[in-house]
Amino acid sequence: MKPDAVLLDPEVLSDFLADCIREYTTCTPELPPRSWAVLLGRFVDGAMRVERVRFAANIRETDDHVLQEFDATIIPRFGACYANGRRGFWCEPRELLRITTEAEAEGLEVLGSIHLHPDWHRIGPPHERGLRVSQEPTPMDRHLFRGAGWPLNLILYLERREGRLYHALGAWAPPSEDAPDAGCRPLAIRFGTPEPGDSQGPWHEVARSGRGRNAER
Repeated sequence: MKPDAVLLDPEVLSDFLADCIREYTTCTPELPPRSWAVLLGRFVDGAMRVERVRFAANIRETDDHVLQEFDATIIPRFGACYANGRRGFWCEPRELLRITTEAEAEGLEVLGSIHLHPDWHRIGPPHERGLRVSQEPTPMDRHLFRGAGWPLNLILYLERREGRLYHALGAWAPPSEDAPDAGCRPLAIRFGTPEPGDSQGPWHEVARSGRGRNAER
């Protein structure tokens, strides 16, 4: 049975959210914000439980093979905006292998990835505001999700309204191999809730420390 839900304690994503906010608040129309990380966890009771987030090196702008892939396939298919090296993420393979090996040693698995979507239809350059962005996958996302084959793909959407930042989270299974042009299957997200009397629950810890302790660079 394919997992249909994601189990997640709020503090697990706190460092990733902080990185997204830093990227968002320092971006320009020429330098889009980007944040990407690997999700580690376990398969439990028909669901995927995310327990840790690991940041990884991005070779999108430095690896010749990746640059050729964007020039030959991605830019012609998904648009000239992807000629900007700040658009997209490509994990360094040896680092991904190291993350996978370390996770297995701790009894965890690589479940998938998480990346940032900003409200680019508001803050991006005028010629790139036609595609409304949200926590749902873009055509480019669907292409990458299918290629990676990971069962879990989280998208954190960040927007500014009335001077304040808000975020939403979407969880997606990759498109089916039998129907590559189909959309991604949405997955339910279930956030962990402290038990009554649990003063050390996830919300307490986030409030006390101001940051999570489950993301590693």
